[in-house]
Amino acid sequence: MAADERRGIWATKPAESLIADTRVEGRSLRRAVGALDLTALGLGAIIGTGIFVVIGEAIDDSGPSIVLAFALAGLTCAFSALAFAELASTIPVAGSAYTYSYATMGELIAWIIGWDLLLEYGLAVAGVSVGWGQYLNELLDSLFDVSLPDAIASPPGEGGVVNVPAVTVVLAIGALLIAGVKESARTNTVMVVTKLLVLALFVGVGLTAFDSGNFHPFFPNGVSGAVTAASVIFFAYIGFDAVSTSGEEARRPSRDLPIAIVGSLLIATVIYMTVAIVSVGALPYTDLAGKPAPLATVIEEGAGISWGASVISLGALVAITSVVLTILYGNTRIMFAMARDGLLPRFFSVVSPRRGTPVRVTATLALLISVLAALVPLGGIVELVNIGTLSAFFLVNIGVIVLRRRRPDLERGFRVPLVPFFPLVGAGLCIYLMTRLPPVTWLRFVIWLVIGLAVYASYGYSHSSLRRVGAAPPVRLK
Repeated sequence: MAADERRGIWATKPAESLIADTRVEGRSLRRAVGALDLTALGLGAIIGTGIFVVIGEAIDDSGPSIVLAFALAGLTCAFSALAFAELASTIPVAGSAYTYSYATMGELIAWIIGWDLLLEYGLAVAGVSVGWGQYLNELLDSLFDVSLPDAIASPPGEGGVVNVPAVTVVLAIGALLIAGVKESARTNTVMVVTKLLVLALFVGVGLTAFDSGNFHPFFPNGVSGAVTAASVIFFAYIGFDAVSTSGEEARRPSRDLPIAIVGSLLIATVIYMTVAIVSVGALPYTDLAGKPAPLATVIEEGAGISWGASVISLGALVAITSVVLTILYGNTRIMFAMARDGLLPRFFSVVSPRRGTPVRVTATLALLISVLAALVPLGGIVELVNIGTLSAFFLVNIGVIVLRRRRPDLERGFRVPLVPFFPLVGAGLCIYLMTRLPPVTWLRFVIWLVIGLAVYASYGYSHSSLRRVGAAPPVRLK
């Protein structure tokens, strides 16, 4: 790359240079996880509170066709999952959509999506940790008939002073991530197995009350009702992209990353559809609509088992914990990648030689997010997670097309079929869903991006590794 090419805001960083950066001593992560751990990482991020609450939110629109709505939402995500799988197998580097954009569309686009992802993942962790505290209270109430006082269980503005449970879970997960990626992966796998067992118990109990008559009429609000429900359910699938942030820590990235990304989405879709079938079969959909804990309602009212609420609350608590772990993990790897490229202070790109983890960035993000979860009523701000995710998915789909044309010579462990058709469909679906978000979400998103552009102009541009004084041109690996 010529000197003038690497000085502009549209300069790309070749895949060879991105991979070479992972071999710099003191700034490289340890390859320590395989396909099973990575698939569990994806399931840990996907299967969270969504399945425990989304049926009650969406079933009023769809009725029994919520089963089809889950399939449609999964299909919508599948196009983006294929794009992530190809880019992750081609550029096995930490950073996910940020890194892929750097290699295909240039530094400015990479900065925008990286800045966007920092907000998306950070708010997701904060929001989920607040939900963790709520489920902890429900579990304590159902098991021991006690609950935490509002002063320490809610943020200011919602009847509390500081949300202690939210702070506790974020800091605890941060400490686990600092300990090591292998330890974190094993803990996550245990939590994933636990919540899958809870869902399996739900299916087994729910089948005892199954009545096929509950599926008629299948489309009480027409096919459009199922489509509307699918747009709500889509957000229960968010999380599979977190697998791609571990590209630098996978032992066999070209093989394991595609398996984990596509596999976790496929497994989650089957689980979601199974749970939906059992839910509707065990209880008429009208009895589930609007229920904050629909799965507990199915067990208690449909199957007549009184301890259902306790089991579901335990499953939800474990599920939320694994989501906090996987999303915070992804957040740290994105910030780490941006710091290693010089767009954020390089202080955050140092890796502990003993633990093999980016301790500084992990500790910093855990502290910042814990403060956010403790003191800020998130409310509608969490909708920024949705628009951030969709914008990242859009760019990854486009990135597949761009990299295919610019670098057809790169070795790809996985290839999206029917390019450019499949990626264009994935990008179009992302745009469609983004148009369904409220205007206030777009306004907040624009404000965040303006702040990000100011940071890039004042710091990132001049400190980028592409324009450091005396920096050598990117190396092409043999």
